[in-house]
Amino acid sequence: MSARTADFIDGFVAEEPVLSAAREAAAEQGINAVSRGCGAALRVIAAVSNAKAVVEVGTGTGVSGGWLLRGMRRDGVLTTIDFEAEHQRIARRVFSSAGHPPSRTRIITGRALDVLPRLADRAYDLIFVDHDPSEYGPVVAAAERLLRPGGTMVLAGALAGGRVSDPTIRDAETVLLREAVKSLRESEAWTPALLPLGDGLLLAVRAQ
Repeated sequence: MSARTADFIDGFVAEEPVLSAAREAAAEQGINAVSRGCGAALRVIAAVSNAKAVVEVGTGTGVSGGWLLRGMRRDGVLTTIDFEAEHQRIARRVFSSAGHPPSRTRIITGRALDVLPRLADRAYDLIFVDHDPSEYGPVVAAAERLLRPGGTMVLAGALAGGRVSDPTIRDAETVLLREAVKSLRESEAWTPALLPLGDGLLLAVRAQ
């Protein structure tokens, strides 16, 4: 894919100014927010899933959460998890500025691997993960428990800048991410697809 085509895809759906501002805040905080193309895809996935209960692992400054909320049902609730309270304070302002009432978000500060076990089994329609790649394996295992049958999981950064597809790259983080991606591809519990959006968007539907 040419750079021109990639830029066209990324900008195909315009981003709301409030989310563009959140993207700038993410850059200032040293966060790699999802691309505009990934955000648009998240909105569509939430919409076609008629998602009411969504979990986001990795709040950041609210970029991906803002896209998800736009696609979810109007009575839907986004549970978003991050260990950085300052990032979540920014995200809270972003959600409010985008017109989402506080009742539509449940913002939990803490480590994902500590918080996810406290969430209810088979209670969620969609789980989006934009988190430490070295923890994708246990997060995927948690998602299998949390999602209702037919629910969808989305992993951001699944290509890791091309490292996942290069078997000669063997650093610990890449190996763990590669194993998580492989386990999703080979598991009968999931129906996966890998999309060339952002740094790789891996979609997987939980078996019915």
